[in-house]
Amino acid sequence: MREIIKDKAIVNDDWTILHLAEGETPDTASVPEGKVIVPLAVWEAQRTALKKRAEIGVWLASHERPEVLKEDVSKLSVIAVDFPKFSDGRGFSIAYNLRQRLGYDGELRAIGDVLRDQMFYMQRVGFNAFATRGDRSIHDALKGLFDFSEAYQTAWDRKLPLYQRVERGQNAAQG
Repeated sequence: MREIIKDKAIVNDDWTILHLAEGETPDTASVPEGKVIVPLAVWEAQRTALKKRAEIGVWLASHERPEVLKEDVSKLSVIAVDFPKFSDGRGFSIAYNLRQRLGYDGELRAIGDVLRDQMFYMQRVGFNAFATRGDRSIHDALKGLFDFSEAYQTAWDRKLPLYQRVERGQNAAQG
């Protein structure tokens, strides 16, 4: 069974990510039973039937808009965001918008070209699960979430900047 990082721990992944086969269309795609994360196009084409399932997820490509899921975020167990290559940063904005603007509070998973070097920043915008590349050590990738002990700026995971979290003495306030 494949492993992922979820909530800063390595766990077994019991979800299947559905990819359309060549020639298959979103409305005719067969969605197997069990925990499945479907492409956004399949969700849109088969929404009525898929909404009835208790454990269903949707994955977004980096060019897709999260606002499309506005009415459905509370019904989804998992939303995944695909990073087609490490230099494509659009997934960071998608994650932030899902959390901040759409109020999604479920599992937000990064999939695709997910590398250790980016995971600390991915969690800052709202990701809490990571399906790392198969050719990389997941144990090494987990360490990426702890590369920095402190962050200065506000983000999804820290609502106050560092200067508001540090208690200063009376002399520092005068100088």
